[in-house]
Amino acid sequence: MRRYTVDAMVAALSSSEHRRLLAVSLRARERVVRAVFRSGSGHVGAALSQCDALVALYERHLRLDPARLDDPARDRFVLSKGHGGLGLAAVLVERGILTQGQLDSFGESASPIGMHMDHRKVAGIEAATGSLGHGLGIAVGMALGARVQRWSSRVYCLLSDGECYEGSTWEAALCASASKLRSLCAIVDRNRLTMDGWTEREVPLEPLADKWKSFGWRVLACDGHDFAALDECFARAKDDGPAVIIAETVKGKGVSFMENKPEWHYGAIDSAKLDEALASLRAQHDAETRALDARERGAS
Repeated sequence: MRRYTVDAMVAALSSSEHRRLLAVSLRARERVVRAVFRSGSGHVGAALSQCDALVALYERHLRLDPARLDDPARDRFVLSKGHGGLGLAAVLVERGILTQGQLDSFGESASPIGMHMDHRKVAGIEAATGSLGHGLGIAVGMALGARVQRWSSRVYCLLSDGECYEGSTWEAALCASASKLRSLCAIVDRNRLTMDGWTEREVPLEPLADKWKSFGWRVLACDGHDFAALDECFARAKDDGPAVIIAETVKGKGVSFMENKPEWHYGAIDSAKLDEALASLRAQHDAETRALDARERGAS
């Protein structure tokens, strides 16, 4: 068993590393929309909003060896919003845990890569989720178990903001705080949309940060599409948990005709829409790269 150490910290986010993360994120989003096109449908909006947080986590902070996924001392990630499984699968391909061939089978009757992925069938998946509100409780159990075993493992859990309507989420939050789970970090994909519409027009969640604070959590907040901000939050979350990162995101991020549209919670893409989506993703990536160039010129 490999003993990971808390000193295995990542270096500060360099310009070249920032560009690499932008490129990884672009490829992951392209994989998502192509998979939805091939399969006929999928939870595309949710997969795109969470993408940058997952790329930052898997590429920079999650201590995980793709060749030793059964190492008991590994860091663990639980995707509580199980309908985002396609987006996670795309990131696992980038990390070398899944293959593109496996992802290409998404939606086929015999494929292990389904709408909600099963940890018994898919490498790199820690728990089968999708019944919303259960993932944080699973993550709490993992963090408690790691403490009993005296592992240095950290446990991360990504929730949809809609899961903050679930009582089971807050039961888990209370348990984590009472148990002083320093190794636990939750990430809320705060895209402000459920399949029914805007959260603040349905049942308002704000002030969401204050709610988490009142449950004894350390609260960090950032733009969920800004790699520098995400990197800083993940680094700070290691200091003293339980910590929650409220990542402000855009549902359907990167595809102009999907962004902030509740109807793209789940949808289908024809060949014309695929071309439009891929062009939009590339244009947004290029704009982000130019913005990074401009910031660097201004700082020099």
